[in-house]
Amino acid sequence: MLAPTDRAAAVRAFNRSYTRTIGLLQEGLLDSPYTLTEARVLFDLAQSETTEVVRLRRTLDLDAGYVSRILGRFEADGLIRRQRSEQDGRRQIVALTEAGHAAFRTIDERSAREVSALLGRMTEDDQSRLLTAMDAIQRALPGDGSTAPVVIRSPEEGDLGWIIERHGALYAREHGWDATFEHFVVRIIAEYVEAGDDGRRGAWIADMGGRRVGCIACTPLDATVAQLRLFLVEPSARGQGLGSRLVDECMRFARRAGYQRVTLWTYDVLSDARRIYQRAGFTLVSEEPEVRFGRQLVGQRWECPL
Repeated sequence: MLAPTDRAAAVRAFNRSYTRTIGLLQEGLLDSPYTLTEARVLFDLAQSETTEVVRLRRTLDLDAGYVSRILGRFEADGLIRRQRSEQDGRRQIVALTEAGHAAFRTIDERSAREVSALLGRMTEDDQSRLLTAMDAIQRALPGDGSTAPVVIRSPEEGDLGWIIERHGALYAREHGWDATFEHFVVRIIAEYVEAGDDGRRGAWIADMGGRRVGCIACTPLDATVAQLRLFLVEPSARGQGLGSRLVDECMRFARRAGYQRVTLWTYDVLSDARRIYQRAGFTLVSEEPEVRFGRQLVGQRWECPL
């Protein structure tokens, strides 16, 4: 067993090696004009259509003055727009502009390429050991639970009932939809169970430290077209990229199952989900107004080729 001073030295040595390996010592992250902290702020802002500055500061545990300076630079660069909250005039709301989303996409794509290249230089066994070690580190470090590792897994006993309950409760609370929406979800789940495992449909649960925090499903529309359905992320787990992970899982399954494209039906009020679909490559193909779930809505059909 190492002495306390030796343990601290080992952790510091790991930090020095890790930050050098993933390029955090560069003046600008991933050859961008932004620091690591600025890039993380961009990432968080890209996860929602609008973000309260107070929530951003608390999520990242940053000093209020530091956040203000970062947002001031972003605003000067045309990356964000700011306004007062309609619900509480004391609170400030921030949203990325088109230029801001473009800056985020550039950094996000470069990061994905660099990490993929890093993993590509490792054997499958080494990659597996690396991911296991990363999971162990996350579990061992103290925190408030929000950084617990997320596992995307197949449904287990009780999960399908949870999907129904959370859809009904969340959409009623956040959008005022009535019980007909929960009944709609019940029918989707019933069809999924009755069809059985034919290799053409799948469902996934996002599990954060033993707690369900999201779900998604893929079902056939016809022989060549899959449907993305039952997409949900709990409010406590939003803003961490989990929605994109779930959509990516669904798209990978659809490719393996031999579908040629994926379609989905959503509504204009679900703006956060729409941004995730757009980042995954979906485009809007049609929309029409309708009265459904006790509300006047605009239904939208989105599609993505595979």
